[in-house]
Amino acid sequence: MTTLLRLEGLALHGRVGPTHAQVQRGELLHLIGPNGAGKSSLLGLMAGLLTGEGRIIFDDKPLADWLPTLLARRRAMLHQQQTPPFAMPLWHFLTLHQLDDPCEAALLAQAQAFGLEEKLNRRVSELSGGEWQRARLAAVLLQLGNHDSLSGKLLLLDEPMNSLDVAQQAALDRQLQTLCRAGATVVMSSHDLNYSLRHAASVWLIERGRLLAQGIPADVLTPDRLTSVYDVPFRRLEVEGVKVLISSH
Repeated sequence: MTTLLRLEGLALHGRVGPTHAQVQRGELLHLIGPNGAGKSSLLGLMAGLLTGEGRIIFDDKPLADWLPTLLARRRAMLHQQQTPPFAMPLWHFLTLHQLDDPCEAALLAQAQAFGLEEKLNRRVSELSGGEWQRARLAAVLLQLGNHDSLSGKLLLLDEPMNSLDVAQQAALDRQLQTLCRAGATVVMSSHDLNYSLRHAASVWLIERGRLLAQGIPADVLTPDRLTSVYDVPFRRLEVEGVKVLISSH
């Protein structure tokens, strides 16, 4: 793998401490840490939506030097929370995220991938919490454009599993794995340690704005380290050949 994103002393006063790290092309990276650790702020900095200290190099070019229109075609971000806009139909909301000429086939494909094909004429303000979350995920994927040419594109997701049931989480995970195999890079925050242990290619463990550890999940998500970060005892067991983290609190 080659580096897509390089953080050089990236910091945001009171929220993210000076961070030096790299994100590789095609990587599925999870940001792990307690509430308030700085995961959302770090994602916002990586997207160029927050301004802090240090700099970010995106595809060998300072992020600050990217034209907004070109950057929007190369990186998309799902915010942790977003209020539905005024009462527009779902198909209209999704169309607004197609930066090139609207493609009905691509829109329908994303709607079907997220089980929304029968909701396209419904107003977004009338969607359930889970439907709205899936609509937002479909929108950020549509923003990246042609999924046959995903190499060098960056998807930043803040708590994407929120409001999704188990089946929908599994479907999203399959889609993210497919995107990474096609060359896209995915950075997402997660609170589910066992999900990250099983599915992430690499993890960053964050506490109080500091990057404490990074690497493959089995090496980073150790009971001793997690006990220190979350202040509850952790153990790692193996159940039917699968490693599982459990806490006692």
